[in-house]
Amino acid sequence: MQIDGHHSLTYVVARYAGMTHNDAEKLAYCAQYVDEATNSDPVRFDNGAMFNRISSAHKMLDYRNGNELANHLAWIPFHFLPGNQGEHSDTIPEGGFIQRLVCTPDSPVARDMLKSVAAYRNSSFGLHMMGIAMHVYADTFAHQGFAGVSHKINEVEDIESNSDSGLLARVKDNIFNWSIATISPLGHGPALSFPDRPYAEWSYINGTGDKVTRNNTEDFLSAANQMYKAIKCFINEDQSMDIDAQDGLPNDKKLILKSAFQDIKHEDGEDRHKEWLKRISRGEFGFPAVELTFEVNGKNSWKEIARGKAVASPQSADLVTYKYKDSFLNSDWKLFHDALKTYRLAIIRDVLPKYGICVA
Repeated sequence: MQIDGHHSLTYVVARYAGMTHNDAEKLAYCAQYVDEATNSDPVRFDNGAMFNRISSAHKMLDYRNGNELANHLAWIPFHFLPGNQGEHSDTIPEGGFIQRLVCTPDSPVARDMLKSVAAYRNSSFGLHMMGIAMHVYADTFAHQGFAGVSHKINEVEDIESNSDSGLLARVKDNIFNWSIATISPLGHGPALSFPDRPYAEWSYINGTGDKVTRNNTEDFLSAANQMYKAIKCFINEDQSMDIDAQDGLPNDKKLILKSAFQDIKHEDGEDRHKEWLKRISRGEFGFPAVELTFEVNGKNSWKEIARGKAVASPQSADLVTYKYKDSFLNSDWKLFHDALKTYRLAIIRDVLPKYGICVA
């Protein structure tokens, strides 16, 4: 998904589930910020304090990222959660290790991920961590069938679509020009942004020779429905995350979302996001109108509120420092990064090994 899915959709679904505006806004900010946290350099303060962070994404424009370690550190845990082919931990799917890595919607791995996150609900970064989980959970639907590594399993052939002829032409051109012999495709790279467009209907032959037909509107509705149930579990302090015990989205809410998915057809995800925000500001989603924003940079961004503006270090022109404030320790930006580090450790140490999956 792109920003229209991870930010505005997450906010709307959270409001439908019963979250207050403030909590839903924070949850949605974290869900989108997973795509924005591309810097892992430590933060240095003028009093000698430091804060270490990790990145959960790389520049999304480069779908052909060939750094194997970077794939394990970012793409696998945060964007292409391994699905073990939808099997439980006591079943080994056929086809070798790569088949375990393929992203699968709402898999047992994804359910275990949610339970792992719910264990931190009452921590200072519990809501932030749930926002990260909503990004990952949503992507199990959008990125299904692809793996977060450079591998021939992600190759696509004979891709077709009646919903976006311009993108289809660019995809076919890229498939023709990219040299698979020099770098294998990462994730859904060869399909460009087809999996992330809520309105798209498309088909392709995957890396194992099977024809796959996708209706993104239905996939996004399924994601929204499951996110709704997961958020209700979080609100109700159900650390078992018994999603199946929750009712799904009411039909009237599904119709509103379906209309937004199908009607907002801007090619650029940022433009679709702007349209979602306009509809939210006009009260078109069934709850009171509210001005929702997402600012990744500038004085109203989480990182600048937390750190202030950078200043040149007196020790080196290549280093920057920030003026330390006691409020940094409880800032949303710092808590997001606390959650990010905790999430990745929990996934690679506790969740994936149960399925025989070992990643960096």
